[in-house]
Amino acid sequence: MFSKTALIILFLAVLTLPRRAESQTKLTISSAPRGVVLGAGNTASFGTLNGLAIGAPAAGLTAIALTNGALYFTPYRLTIQLNGNNSHTATVTAIITNQFTHPAAFVLQSCPTNLSCTAANQYSTLSTTTNTTVANVVGEVTVTAGLGLFLPDNNGGTAFTGGDTARISLTMTDNNSGKTDTQTIDITVTNLQNAVRLTLGTAAGGLAVTSAADYSMNFGNVNGLGIGPAAGLTTVAAAGGIIYSTPYLLQPAFTDQSSANSTIKVTRTTNFAHPAVLQLNDAAASGGPFTQITAAPITITTTAASRSSITRFLGLFVSNTNNGVGFFTGADSATLTFTLTVP
Repeated sequence: MFSKTALIILFLAVLTLPRRAESQTKLTISSAPRGVVLGAGNTASFGTLNGLAIGAPAAGLTAIALTNGALYFTPYRLTIQLNGNNSHTATVTAIITNQFTHPAAFVLQSCPTNLSCTAANQYSTLSTTTNTTVANVVGEVTVTAGLGLFLPDNNGGTAFTGGDTARISLTMTDNNSGKTDTQTIDITVTNLQNAVRLTLGTAAGGLAVTSAADYSMNFGNVNGLGIGPAAGLTTVAAAGGIIYSTPYLLQPAFTDQSSANSTIKVTRTTNFAHPAVLQLNDAAASGGPFTQITAAPITITTTAASRSSITRFLGLFVSNTNNGVGFFTGADSATLTFTLTVP
């Protein structure tokens, strides 16, 4: 009798399956289309800027000139994970955890996700002590908010130029589980520049001041007797002729200057072709007294404040010469140059 032995060999195959991604409660900050590119560690560079919003801002920034400074802003994205619970709600808040060294010159602002974040009135100032709501969401979503930097007018003792840095912390809270996650954004300013700007404007009841590459003013038809002045002109008697007078506005603006006052001067840089018949004059009042504007600078004021509006009167003297060397009829023009200087 033979015994038989059955040998059974069992092969065990161990199959390693890919691990399912773990859900988590997490906030992620990232760049938004057409916004500032966030660098490593969520660093936002605002580059070189100024309180008058003059010049092109850094890539991804939008600059808005305001009546009391300038706002530079950028969109950015917040991605919210709630451990896979799309029925949960979450709140994101922001607070300044590292303030600028010069907080009078730089004011961090935030725009919440429920607004377009393209207008200055949609931004509010961030605090170092109180949280500001950035987002209220339902479920796991990616939303867009706005980060702004307001540069208020600073002249005199609070003036500052140069670079600075700050940090804001954004905390996402799952309102159902109570779990939180915090991320930061570091804001860097390469250079805050001082800036000056002088504009001319139309005064009530005066000739229209138009602007293109330069400003222009048209006195229309004039004569040595002051007959039939155009709208916006009044006539003032003068020895040897008549003065056509019109009000206009000088509007200086300057930021981050050591002085709170500025000087404005006017110079005649191109004279009329017929200077014996036509002369330009400056005055503080409609009726004068008028001072002839020449190639030598005339000081209009030494105490012009930023964002002020100064009414001056430009007078065009027209001679009543007959049959003399200066006799002339026809068109003519001259150029005045205004200079704003801040000490």
